[in-house]
Amino acid sequence: MTVDTLDARLVRLFTDDPRMSVLEASRVLGVARATVQARLDRMQRDGVIAGWGPRIDPAALGYDVVAYCSLTIAQNRGHSAVVQALEQIPEIQEVHTVSGESDLLARVAARSNSDLQRVLDSIVATGTIMRSSSVIVLNTHFEHRTLPLLDAAAADGAPRGRGARAVRAASPGTDGPGAG
Repeated sequence: MTVDTLDARLVRLFTDDPRMSVLEASRVLGVARATVQARLDRMQRDGVIAGWGPRIDPAALGYDVVAYCSLTIAQNRGHSAVVQALEQIPEIQEVHTVSGESDLLARVAARSNSDLQRVLDSIVATGTIMRSSSVIVLNTHFEHRTLPLLDAAAADGAPRGRGARAVRAASPGTDGPGAG
């Protein structure tokens, strides 16, 4: 899909103030309310806007340790069986199939280093992992950085495909700005 500078400005507004109403956004941007609503609907339908739910900070819940774990799956197990087993471990926040020496990369949140060891033991205990290697995050400088991509796409105006991912982050019952 193609995004333009108005789309980018609109997304940036809601990124900066997720509770802003559609009417207020239309006033800030100097366009009709219907234009804002139509663009939000289109970007959500086309997957540019993946969701409207709150972002939870694991550290605020006591999960102060973040680690990335490279996992090599047992060759007699398919990816779906491994992913299903890993989904049962609440501390695993993300799992990605990767190229290289390992098969999967998992982001794990833990309360402490000893809690991380417990989580790693849980991962190995699934029986689906042959080998694991972990690195602990010492400091996060930025994350979830997507606005520069949106700005670049808007600047060149090239049509964009849907891509290989269909991730949806919306919380149940949230329909976006002005809902509720």
